[in-house]
This record gives sequence, C-alpha cells and structure tokens, in this order.
Amino acid sequence: MTQPPQQPPNEPPNQPPAGPPSGGFGAPQDPPPGGFGEPTPPPADPFAKQPPPAGPATGGYGSPPTPPAGGYGSPPPPPPGSYPTPPAPQPNGYGYPQAPQPGYGYPQGAPGQPGYPGQPGMPQQGYGYPTQPMYGAPQPGPAGSGGGKKFSTQMQIIVAAAVAVVLIIGAAVVYTSTRGDDDKGNQASTSGSTGGSEGGEGKGGEGDGLAGGSEKAPGSTKSKVAFQLPQPEVASVTSVKGSWLTDKAYVKSGVSEVVAHDRDKGTKLWSVPVPGEVCGASRHMTKDYKTAILFKEGKPTKEKKYPACNQVGVVDLAAGKLLWSKSVTAATGGDRPVQFNEVTLSGTTVAAGGTSGGAAFNLTSGAELWKPKVGADRCYDMGYGGGEALAVVRKCGSYDSPQLTIQALNPATGAPLSSYQMPAGVEYASIVSTKPLVVAANVGDTAGDGSAISDFFSIDAATGKLIVRISADAEKYAARCGSTDVENCRAAVVGNNRLYLPTEDHDGTSEYGDTNEVVAFDLTTGKLLGGRADAGDRYSLVPLRMDGTNVIAYKKPPYDKGGQIVSIDGETFKQTLLMENPGDEAVRDAETLFSIDHSELLYGEGRFYLSKQLISERRDSQADEKLYLVVGFRTD
Repeated sequence: MTQPPQQPPNEPPNQPPAGPPSGGFGAPQDPPPGGFGEPTPPPADPFAKQPPPAGPATGGYGSPPTPPAGGYGSPPPPPPGSYPTPPAPQPNGYGYPQAPQPGYGYPQGAPGQPGYPGQPGMPQQGYGYPTQPMYGAPQPGPAGSGGGKKFSTQMQIIVAAAVAVVLIIGAAVVYTSTRGDDDKGNQASTSGSTGGSEGGEGKGGEGDGLAGGSEKAPGSTKSKVAFQLPQPEVASVTSVKGSWLTDKAYVKSGVSEVVAHDRDKGTKLWSVPVPGEVCGASRHMTKDYKTAILFKEGKPTKEKKYPACNQVGVVDLAAGKLLWSKSVTAATGGDRPVQFNEVTLSGTTVAAGGTSGGAAFNLTSGAELWKPKVGADRCYDMGYGGGEALAVVRKCGSYDSPQLTIQALNPATGAPLSSYQMPAGVEYASIVSTKPLVVAANVGDTAGDGSAISDFFSIDAATGKLIVRISADAEKYAARCGSTDVENCRAAVVGNNRLYLPTEDHDGTSEYGDTNEVVAFDLTTGKLLGGRADAGDRYSLVPLRMDGTNVIAYKKPPYDKGGQIVSIDGETFKQTLLMENPGDEAVRDAETLFSIDHSELLYGEGRFYLSKQLISERRDSQADEKLYLVVGFRTD
C-alpha cells in the first residue's frame, strides 16, 4: 500500500480540533451557530456490474443436545473480580481523514472498480442503544502516484474477470438451508452473494412513504441543536449508563442519579439520587414508562475503593421516583449481596444477571421471584434478554470447558420453556432479540476483530430447536456485541422475520470517502435477501432500532457534514430522510465526540440524542476542550 501524501491544503487536520472550555454540569449549553451542509448525493450502484447473487452456503449443526440439568438462577463459581474492567477510552471523534484502522478490513474491490464481493445484515429494540465505532475517512492517495483508486483500463478488466470467477465458484457450492434438525439444514453461509436483487431493484433510494412505522418525516428535515449537557467532572472512570425517551422527557443517568430533561430545551425536570454509580440500565420501558437500573451500594471510600454493583431498582420515568430498590443474597446463605453485571425488563419481571448468578423481581412490588442457587452442575445465569419475551444465557461446566445454553423462560417463575445448547467453542453469547429468539456468538473465537460475532443463531423459542445458523463474516459485517454482556449488541436489529446488519466500511465512488450498506438475512432460511440500503459516499449506516416494519438508522457523517437519521423500508430498502444535522464546525465537533461503540443513541419523534455510558477524569490535553455528556438535536 502506498504511503498517504501530505495533508491537502483544503482538508482538515488529522486530529479533531479541541473545543472551547467546558462549563459546569447541569445547565444546558447554548447551541452553537451554524449552517447546514448540503447532503451528498447517493453513489452509483457499486454492485451494478456484479453477477447475480448466489444463495448462502449451508453446513452444520444438527439437533441441539439435551439441555443441562437445572433451571434458573443456579450459582456459578466465584467471580474473578468484584470490579469490572472499564472498557478502553472512547475516541475523541470520527469522520476526519486518517490512516486505515487495523482489524476492521472490509474486502476491497480492485482499485478503480466500484464493486466488492461481499454482503451484509442487522437487529431491533425500541428506543434503545445501538453499536460499532465511528471510523474516519481514508487518506487520499498521492497525486499521480498510481495509488488510491486510479487504475489502468487493462488492469480493471483483469481484476473484474478474476472477481467474476470467484463469484461463480462461490455460487457453485451453495446449498439451500431448511428448517429442522437435519445436520445439513441449520447453517447458512454468506459467501458468494452480492446482496443485490433481480433487475437492479432494491438499491434503497429515496422513499416517500412510512406506512410501516410511526416516525414521520417533518416539513423540514434540517435539524438544530436542542441542547448540550456538559460532562460532569469526576476523579476516575465513572458509569453513567442508561438513557430513555418518554412522551415528555429525555432521561439520562448522571453521577449517582437519574435526571429528566425537557426534550427540546434540556432544562432539568426532576432528579432521582441513588447511593452510588448507575452501573447498569435496561434499554426497555413499560408502556407507562417504568424501567430498571443497577447501582452500586455506595460511593468509594478509603476502606472500600470499589463498591459492589449489587442494588437493583425500578424508576418511574414519568413521575420521577425510585419505586423500590433492593439486593439479594445467594441461596447458600450469608448476608453478602450478589453482584450483577446487567439488568433487563420483560413484562412485569425485572431480571439481573452476572457471574454470581441471576435473580428476578416483580416490577411493581419488588418481590423476589428467584435468586442464585447452589448446584453440583456449576451452572449459573450469565444474563437475560428482555423486551417482548424473556430469555437467558446459562453457563455450565468448568472455566476451561464451558457449555452455554439458551433458554426461553416463563417470566413469572423463571421456569425454562425451551432450551438450545450452543455448539462447543462458545464461551460467551449475546441475545439480539427475544421474539423471535436470535442469538449472536463468536464460535471458536473465529471473529478475530473484537466484534464478538462470528455467527447468528435463529432459535424456535417454543421448542428450543435451531431454525438456522447464519455465518456473519467479521470482515464483511459491522455489528458488534459486548463479549461478556448478554444484552449489549449494537447495529444488529430484528424485525419482519429478518436480521438487518450493516456492512463494514469499504471504498465508495468518491476520491477519499468510504461507505457501507444495510442488508438483511431471512431468519427461517438464513439466506441473504436481495436488496440493500446504501449509505452514500462518505456516510456509514448504523441501524438503531425497528419502527414497525421499518428500520431507523443513523448515518455517520464525513468530516465536513452533520449526521443524518433515515427510515429504511424493511421490504424495499427505500430510505426516507428524517433528520440532517448542522454541518458547521462547532456542531460537528460536538456530534463527533461520541463513539458508536461506547455511546447511547436514541431517536424518536423528530429528536435525536447522543450520550456517553462512561466518563473519566479530564486529561491534561483536554484542559481547554468542551466535553459533553449529552448532545441533542431536533427538527421543527
């Protein structure tokens, strides 16, 4: 690869500019002035010259083995540590030209070619958080060097022919995936198909109808800054997990509190203090705006530097009240509360899980439904997936040879309704959706990119039988899950019996910009469906959630424009622009401070909020920089 040239005179520097100094926490900041950048026109179809898509290859796993003995809550071996290691600090932004990042290589088309041999897919959950880091635009190639995208006509022909041969070979080894227990019918590979549809349809251009969802395009899609909340000053890494959007408020966890803000102005409506950090939060809410949180038993002291995350509570987001909070001890006895890593909500059940086992409570009364139990099988509930149904990832066996089982649960009792045993070589699994039941896992640690996803498993929740296993090449698809958190997948959404995923960024048609697409897999056959939504040159699509049968997605912007929110028709992939953020420098700087992997992104009713999950002590290099906890946008 040729070395990048010196920075062009009209391009911004490789490092994001430092912002003005930060103000105190609490009062919203005045929005900076700014105009709006013109949106980049959609690129030519990068797949137009590719052969017809091939169906996915199959292979694989047969009938799931008999689930391990034991029901819910059985305790595990003692946790390796009482204080989780905080994730790596998030980057200071995205979108500025920079050298390609290692470990996220998307198969590139030949220089000069618009296409590439690959495809993609994606998941769900309402007003929750999504996933994946924000990457910068690649450096331009040296002028006249022969590098970059300029390529001789003869070499274009040679490479195009080679790509065609590869695709034809891939098509020759494709098998149809069928539902059931047959060893040959439960896995679908994504090799060999371009993701396009017959006759060039399904590219995902501009649409004018939103019949499949409730989010409507406003009269003007140009947004403005609603408010900016400064990041609180803290002495160490501090959790501020949790954000929710109600009919009247944007609610966000702060330092040992949960705070409601006016959706358009950011003014404080109410605050609910808690004894320690908010170390976990459910992305789900009830229809009357109740949700679950985890918080630490207190603040750090000299005697106890790392208070345990062992308190479970329910917050009424409409009334601004902590309805109840409590801890639970293991069934072995003693008075030491169990520590939890995450919490979720399904119906009237609040379920918390972690390496010490799982427990559940009644949403209204706080009554204990089940708790960790001791058993000879060394099994425990790692964590739960909530929403429309309740499911658990249950871990048994030794540390060196674990066995994971996915169980659909009765939310009222925790009794297993069905069980599916994950294949050998799976140490962690994440629940993408509970209805339908879709699980992501890194089988045999083959993903290799930190995404924690090599395969998705579509499971019949009624019988525990595998419907189909979908291979998701980490070099092609950009969804990501937390390796130890059960309900922390981003950029993968489920709806319409489909899994929607973004592709990794790859060369676009412009000189310096990358782009990507959103594609879909059928959850019954595992096949990559025809059609896709194109991000457009220098933009990158990140699915956030379902809206009826539509997909709400964020378009990460290039360095010189604001981000966008679009609604993607779940069938045709046509896009409707819902919001375009200001393109002036001050607003861009604030928007690009938020990394997709470590932030919470919410969109609803013409409002879009980006917020942090972890904050840390201000570094010396940030002395004159504005740091934000939340930035909100709205359309008129």
